[in-house]
Amino acid sequence: MKIVLINPPHTAIGSRIPDDHLPPLGLLSVAGPLIDDGHDLSLIDAEFGPMTIAEIIDRITANGPDLVLISHSGSTSAHPTARAIAEAVKRSDPAIRVVYGGVFPTYHWREVLAETEAFDIVVRGEGEETMRRLAGALAANRPLDAIAGIACRDGRGEVRATQPAQAIADLAAYRIGWELIDHASYSYWGGKRAVVMQFSRGCPHLCNYCGQRGFWTRWRHRSPELFAREIARLYHEQGVELINLADENPTSSRKAWLAFLEAMIAENVPVQIVGSTRADDIVRDADILHLYRKAGVVRWLLGMENTDEATLALIKKGGAKTTDREAIRLLRQHDILSMATWVVGFEEEKLSDLWRGFRQLLSYDPDQIQALYVTPHRWTPFFRIARDRQVIETDIRKWDYKHQVLKMRYLNPFVLIACVKLIEVAVQARPKALVRILFHRDREQRHSMRWYTQMGRRVWFHEVLEFLFRRRHLKNGPTLENFWGAPQDDEEESMLRPQRHIKSLDAAE
Repeated sequence: MKIVLINPPHTAIGSRIPDDHLPPLGLLSVAGPLIDDGHDLSLIDAEFGPMTIAEIIDRITANGPDLVLISHSGSTSAHPTARAIAEAVKRSDPAIRVVYGGVFPTYHWREVLAETEAFDIVVRGEGEETMRRLAGALAANRPLDAIAGIACRDGRGEVRATQPAQAIADLAAYRIGWELIDHASYSYWGGKRAVVMQFSRGCPHLCNYCGQRGFWTRWRHRSPELFAREIARLYHEQGVELINLADENPTSSRKAWLAFLEAMIAENVPVQIVGSTRADDIVRDADILHLYRKAGVVRWLLGMENTDEATLALIKKGGAKTTDREAIRLLRQHDILSMATWVVGFEEEKLSDLWRGFRQLLSYDPDQIQALYVTPHRWTPFFRIARDRQVIETDIRKWDYKHQVLKMRYLNPFVLIACVKLIEVAVQARPKALVRILFHRDREQRHSMRWYTQMGRRVWFHEVLEFLFRRRHLKNGPTLENFWGAPQDDEEESMLRPQRHIKSLDAAE
């Protein structure tokens, strides 16, 4: 089959402001097995430009595909754009099959297929094996009811789903289709040639707001040696200088992570690694942090989320302030940058809570911070807790963690954003931070901090201007449940166990 993969242009501020772009790992992960099965694939990465829908359709028409596959890493906020592309594809050629994948359609497959006929099939959960089976069935004109992990319309036009697909046990069985991209076009960290990769999938922790935990079902990792070898190959053959790990928690297993560090050191390539992990894993690994740095790790994003113990307990974060502070100290000791995420917008927060959070951030002394807003996903347990909160932002393109979407009891949106923007400036421009940016002993780390500061300044002004001139919050919006629908946390594990209330395609015949 001739298949075109589409990475929709994202509307998020963070995607539009930086000059750097990273390749769409999800689509490339699905592409590798499809290429190996003999299908003819091409990629349209509409993030560049960004491309208009008309330009995307022109590219699709030029390729003349049998099948179009649409997916995006920011799947909730990208959904309106994905839908617009799918509808335009159908208008241009109704014979083209359109397949939709990602976290959002995995859980919202009922609504996705009911709201428009532009999407023919939804892939639910991990796509590598499901998509290769689906493409094989479509190419041979075989029935789809035996393919686990999809949803579509039956012969009577009713929306149905097959049984959930099992989580992939051997991640090494599927390769990434790197040949679809020009590596010279992708960069990060201030112009360094870069790619996104995964050492592991899933997370063993139980944070109840996480939109990724149930999608991956359980923590699994690649062969540490093979993963390091692939990174080294990308460096030697494609000039890749930086790896952005997309893992939720790559350091979950100390044994596996240590094996990867040792393998990377043995490969002896000057590749830098950035990613996200938990503060308690950093503290656990205090005795091997020198290997982190030697293997190329230059920055960790630490998901601290909040500085209030009651809030941490509410979201079941499982962290502690003392651990967070110690993790940042240990990272700095080994010349590894720390970025602390700080989430605001919880219903009961007051000015005093923001002030306490600000003081706590100063005591943590992170190299960088990233302020985010509470954004509940319907398939997470936290959605059930927040189901009666009022929605003030109904444009789901803004449901990207960088916009306030829920009403607060004591703070109006103007007060909240004013406080957040002032805190960002105060933390990032404090004397300690400025001294590190100007005089850090590691030249590469000085470069990365200056790049992040420059990008952050542009995003900061953009967010303020957008709030003042381009946003209109609802004063009395719908409840979260009325806006999105009933909680779906009973379906959170998308691939591991059968989902209730789902009829199979064959049951509808």
